[in-house]
Amino acid sequence: MPTDDLPIITTPDGSRTALSARYGEAYGSRHGAATQARHVFVEGTGTQEHPAPRVLEVGFGLGVNFRATVADAARRGAPLAYVAWEFDPAPVEVLREVAGADMPAVWAALLARWPDTAPSAPVHVEAGGVAVTVHFADVLEAALPQDWATALYLDGFSPTRNPEVWTPDFVARLAGALAPGGMIATYSAAGHVRRALEAAGLRVERRPGAPGKRECLRAIRVA
Repeated sequence: MPTDDLPIITTPDGSRTALSARYGEAYGSRHGAATQARHVFVEGTGTQEHPAPRVLEVGFGLGVNFRATVADAARRGAPLAYVAWEFDPAPVEVLREVAGADMPAVWAALLARWPDTAPSAPVHVEAGGVAVTVHFADVLEAALPQDWATALYLDGFSPTRNPEVWTPDFVARLAGALAPGGMIATYSAAGHVRRALEAAGLRVERRPGAPGKRECLRAIRVA
């Protein structure tokens, strides 16, 4: 897929995202992609305070959340385990252009193994205290790790564009992937998303949203 098919967007905080041709909306916030990654996902799940975070991400996208999490772990010297699903991987040229000069060792290693054609096997790399696995498969059919994640980033495209990852049945499966005390974070504050999280037995909290959003949600597995 040529880069021209995924127009690059520079957001107000200087970070970049791109427009998805499949879903017709940007991968990350047009109001600040890196700011959203830090506020909604890293800080929203308490990952910036965890001594050894284990993150599960639904929607790896352009790796903005991953790079924000890696940067935080590197700053603290914390080991990081990261597992993500991405059904429709962007071309490696787009990932490089969006990241710019932000090239930690694990990101460079991941891009070196990023598939050029339709992938079937996951990619796993370890570098700089980070172990990351990206599955190129439909997360709706995946065998998710149980009782594992200290943080879960629910970052699919919006419920109107990609409704399958926001259903009560799937959200209940995500809840089962959380370790006790683990948190799910999402940029969406839609009522049906909140109700799905509550129906999964999680304690849901509203938080101030990142720029461009009034609110976002996090949900905690209390036991």
